Amino acid sequence: MNGYAATLEAVSALPMEEQESLVDILQRRLAEQRRAELISTVKQARKEFASGKGKPASVAAILRQVKS
Repeated sequence: MNGYAATLEAVSALPMEEQESLVDILQRRLAEQRRAELISTVKQARKEFASGKGKPASVAAILRQVKS
């Protein structure tokens, strides 16, 4: 049995209240990780912009570029 399956089995053995608590904890941790990634991305983008590697663009221009 791999680690993922063993973890799921272990979680299933917990009382429902503890499973719900675990879900809440995991959701908060994931949100914190996403927030940290976003902060890092924004800092990097600001650094690139300050060094002249980026330029301002309208939302419409960005969407045109993404679609092409």
